[in-house]
This record gives sequence, C-alpha cells and structure tokens, in this order.
Amino acid sequence: MSKSIKIALVQSPIIWEKPSQNRDFFSLKIKSVSEDVDLIVLPEMFTSGFTMSPERMDENEGAITVKWMQEKAKEQNAAITGSIVETENGYHYNRLYFVEPNGNISKYDKRHTFTLAGENEKYEAGNDHLIVEYKGFKICPMICYDLRFPVWSRNTFDYDILMFVANWPKPRVGAWDTLLKARAIENMCYCIGVNRVGVDEKGLEYVGHSAVYDALGKQLVYSAEEEILETTINKEHLVEIRNKLRFLEDRDQFKLL
Repeated sequence: MSKSIKIALVQSPIIWEKPSQNRDFFSLKIKSVSEDVDLIVLPEMFTSGFTMSPERMDENEGAITVKWMQEKAKEQNAAITGSIVETENGYHYNRLYFVEPNGNISKYDKRHTFTLAGENEKYEAGNDHLIVEYKGFKICPMICYDLRFPVWSRNTFDYDILMFVANWPKPRVGAWDTLLKARAIENMCYCIGVNRVGVDEKGLEYVGHSAVYDALGKQLVYSAEEEILETTINKEHLVEIRNKLRFLEDRDQFKLL
C-alpha cells in the first residue's frame, strides 16, 4: 500500500466551447507537471467551459477526450481526472472521468446540476457515487455544485480523499473556501478542490482558490493565480488523525433512497 500520493492541481483558464484547442492547451500544462506526480486534476468541463449549450458540442468529442486522457495518463505515468460535456443516447451529462496510466477508466455523473444556471434543464443528473482505489487511497470524486450538499458527500464509504472539480465564480468563492474546509473536517479526510481562473464567454470571472485540506482542516496548498499546484498527501498522517480522533465512528448511519 502506498504511504503517500503526489497530486497536481491544474488551475487554468478554459477556452470557450473549443475542445480541440483545450486539449492542446492542457497537453502543454500536463507536460510541465513533475515526473513524480501520481494524479493530475483538471477543472470541471475542461474542454468547453461551463456551457449551457451542450448541443453545440460534437457528440464524438467525449470519446475523443477520453482517448486523449488515456494517452496523457500513459505518457505521464499518472492518473488524470476532470469533467467534460458528454453526449450519450441523445442525453447530455456533466461527466467526470478518472483515467489511470494502465488505461482503466472510471466515470461519475454530476449529481447536483446547477439550477441557478439552468444546468438541470440541459444535463441529466447522476445517481451513483464513485469510489476509485488508486495508489493505496480510496478517492471519491465529485463536481462543483455537489460541494454544497453534505449528505451526498458524507463519508459512508470510508474514503480517504474527497475531491471536487469546479467552475466556481468569484462572487461566491468565499463559500467554496469554507465548504472545502468543512467537508475535510466533517468527513475526516483530505479534501481537494480544483477551480478554473479567467473570464468565460458569459462574463463570469473565476479566481481559482484551488486548495487541499487535511482531516483537521489545515490548508496544505492554495492559489488564486493561474498555475499548477503540487502537493503530497500522506496516508499515515490521515490514519494517525483518525485513530486519535474517532469521530467517524459516531457518524449517523443512513441510506440515500
């Protein structure tokens, strides 16, 4: 079992509704990541920006991007994750892929579509959690608006890492900061948040604030600039905290219907 995992958080702008250009852009970003990184995290909808016009995206773009992710994961010998616009059987999804260096693919469909922007009218909501076991860590990936719903995020799966990829705008970034820290503390886990920067086609400004928190809410890394953040998280540190503070043993037991 791995005792640590090194993570790269790619905090960057996104070119509006241009998947090919974004793949080229992120190829350069990924190439600059340190060779010993185990997991590369990209923002939400990293090939398009937070578009509410999924019908303008070629329905083959999802498959093309997943193949690209497989190629980059193999080249870097690191898992790559992030969400994209995916079209399947005529329906659109805000779908996160977790692609491992060996080519294995896992997927998660955003559970809480963002009603304020009308995402619920354009994209189908997911119903299932995803738990990925990678490098000795159990990882639970989620997408943006999911962060506001602690019941959905609750650590009933004994995961080690809770992860959010996002397009979270500047006016509400204070909530992003607070909730990432809260999710780490209440779930006794590492919490990772990766947000974009820049201004999108709708005039919304994004200021990043990508960060990693440990199970006590200590901020391990943070930035409000366009950059790649790298940090290593330690399994023994997490186990030590959980053994000393057995708060998860007192958690409510429930099932989502």
